[in-house]
Amino acid sequence: MAARLAPDAHTRRRLHEETLRALDEAGFARHFVPGRWGGGDGTFRELFHATAALAESCASTAWCGMLWATHGRFAARLPPPAQREVWGAGPDTRIAAGLRPSSGRARKAPRGWLVEGRWPVVSGVHHAAWLLLVAPEDEGGPARVFAVPGDAVAVSDTWDAAGLRATGSHRVTLTETFVPEHRSLPLSALLEAREDRDGARCHTAPAHLAGQLLMCAPALGAARAALRAWTRQVRPGLEAPQQAPRRLGLARASADIDAVGLLLDAAARRADSAPVTPGAVARNQRDAAVSAQRLADAVSSLTQGETSSPDALDGEFRRSWDDVRTVATHGALSLDAAAAAYAAGLPAGERP
Repeated sequence: MAARLAPDAHTRRRLHEETLRALDEAGFARHFVPGRWGGGDGTFRELFHATAALAESCASTAWCGMLWATHGRFAARLPPPAQREVWGAGPDTRIAAGLRPSSGRARKAPRGWLVEGRWPVVSGVHHAAWLLLVAPEDEGGPARVFAVPGDAVAVSDTWDAAGLRATGSHRVTLTETFVPEHRSLPLSALLEAREDRDGARCHTAPAHLAGQLLMCAPALGAARAALRAWTRQVRPGLEAPQQAPRRLGLARASADIDAVGLLLDAAARRADSAPVTPGAVARNQRDAAVSAQRLADAVSSLTQGETSSPDALDGEFRRSWDDVRTVATHGALSLDAAAAAYAAGLPAGERP
């Protein structure tokens, strides 16, 4: 279904209602929701593979589903009264997020906060019932997370990128709005590891242990889709002697994509069960950033030596290629930042 609707969603720059219902039925939004609210307390590896598989049909759908799941994990750190507001009617609440602290401002008020600001890239916001917005306390203070209903913000149509076009990653504006204390927490409390002997791993792990890994899943699925589309287009006559360059390109790109799949699966297993150490977090960040770049390089390599313009290639290939490159250029997957974190987060004596 997602594959059938993907071309039109790409053109409309918005997911279809039919797609949204299918995402809810598949359990993306509820994946990390605590069991007490009817959620799945799910694993990182399950979400990673479900997202990658869906991205083979539509990377925009997979991106939104993955983020709605991830933001449910974040919302599970809110105080219980806020969780009741978000999930009291059911666990399939879609939650969008604007996580750039510099985009907003918060002032303390009796029993809560006055929050305002603009957040530039908020994926899936048109279809979200709640938003998590990050803003610094007062002037230059520590950042806090604020949960606000979706109808509290104004959405500006600003997302017109070549890739992930149907994610609707638009800018949102919140005019000064009162947010009660129970719908807020420090950003550090959302990101850090948490001690809870009885809690599911998804609710105790630090955000960066699996965050970038999950963001790579749509790129992996899109790269597989691009490879499939390219192979379908060039397959006639591929055995001919003069097609040796294409055969080599196919072998190398497919091997690189398979290798990334194995690398990220190992990272997902580590996120679910390995001891949480600075080295484990840094290693997963490294693997995610390197994987995103390798996927972009693998798909791009398929067009090298082609006599026709890349625009003349299969429409599915072009969409998937743009999706991979858009994910790979996301700031959270910066290889420079991941390399610095890896160098800093690997204690002496810990295996590289």
